[in-house]
Parts: sequence; structure tokens; C-alpha cells
Amino acid sequence: MQELAAIPPGKYLINTINQHSYNVAQTDKDFADALRGGDYLLPDGMSIVKAAKFLNIQTQPERRIAGRDLFHFEMQRLEDICINTHSRKKVLFMGSSEKVLSHIKQRAANDFPHLHIVTYSPPYKPIFTDEDNIQMINVINTEAPDLLWIGMTAPKQEKWAFQHWKQLNINCHCGTIGAVFDFYANPKKDVPRWWQNHGLEWLYRLKTEPKRMFKRYVIGIPKFYIYILRDLLKNR
Repeated sequence: MQELAAIPPGKYLINTINQHSYNVAQTDKDFADALRGGDYLLPDGMSIVKAAKFLNIQTQPERRIAGRDLFHFEMQRLEDICINTHSRKKVLFMGSSEKVLSHIKQRAANDFPHLHIVTYSPPYKPIFTDEDNIQMINVINTEAPDLLWIGMTAPKQEKWAFQHWKQLNINCHCGTIGAVFDFYANPKKDVPRWWQNHGLEWLYRLKTEPKRMFKRYVIGIPKFYIYILRDLLKNR
């Protein structure tokens, strides 16, 4: 994708935003600060693309760029560099469970054979202790990856990366891509391409997981457009 190709080499924090995360950010200041404070914020949802045009945002996205798009683009970019330079680059996946990380490692070995995949599963808890944070920072700095993925679900992952960004001695792209860890580890969980291409991923998820997704979509989508209308009136 041309938009992703424009991100230069170096230390950059890349987040994505969708309708749900936009709603959460309205009442979670730390999350809002993390989204604003990253280097790049990609529109992971057609609702965000349409809202940006509706609000006449100066830099309007032309298309949706989902977390999975960022993932595949960056992984293939690094794989191509390895092939062209006869080198081996390191990718660190931090987040999720050991089981999921094991599946990621196995699949990536086939999809991207020139990449060295390393993983780390942080403690599964709502709030990390200072010791937990130090350990996570040390893992990242010791591994010194050429690409870093953080997958601890939103808004936890975005807030953690932003709060500890200056402590990470890395020189690579870092993406907070949460659910992509699960989708890549188990493709059957992902939304079929037809639904994605037609901007109906939300409907597919609501259809397949009605109880879990009811609040996010049936209540969340109208709430999202109320927030957008509020922002439009505020900026007039």
C-alpha cells in the first residue's frame, strides 16, 4: 500500500483506530493521548474513513488500512529486505498467550522464512507492576528487533507502548495490532475477505458473536455517529 510505503525507516509507533476505539477514547484520556501521541494513526474501519471526510479532516485517508494490512505489509517488506540483502532480520511479537505465540511462530516460519521470529508473553493481568514493565522493556531492548508487534488488546497495548516509548532503545517500526495475533495464529477466526472488502466486517462479527459484539456495534455504532456529529458542531 502506498500509504504504508511512505513510512520511513526508523523508530515509529504505529497505531490503528476504528469506531470502537474512537468511542473508548472519548472517556479514556490516557487512551486518547496514546492514539494522538503515536507517530502514525491508521484508519482501521470504513466508518473512520467516512467520518474523516465528513469532518473535513486536513489529511483524509482514502481507504481503510486494517491492522492485518499493516502486519502483512511490514512482514513482507522485511522479508524482501532479507532476500535482497542476503541477511536475516528479527521480528519480536510481545503479547498474547504462549499457545497463540507458538502458532504465530510456526506459521511465520512458512510465510516469511528469512525472518527470525522471537516472542514474549507478558503476565496476564489487567495492570502491570513496575517489575512487569521493567521486564517487558528489558526483553524488547535485549532482543533489539527489526520489527516489533505488540498485541495486548486495546486500549492496553496502545497505552503501554506510548507510556514506555522513550524507554525502548529500538530503531524499528512498532505496531499495536491486538486481534491480529489471534487471527494470524488461527485464520479460521478471521473475517472472510468478502465481508472485509465490502466494509461489513462489523456485521459478520455481530452475526457470529452476537452476545459479545452486541454492545460494541448495536450500541456503539449510533454512539460513534453522535460523537462525530458533536465534533462537527464543535468545530464550526
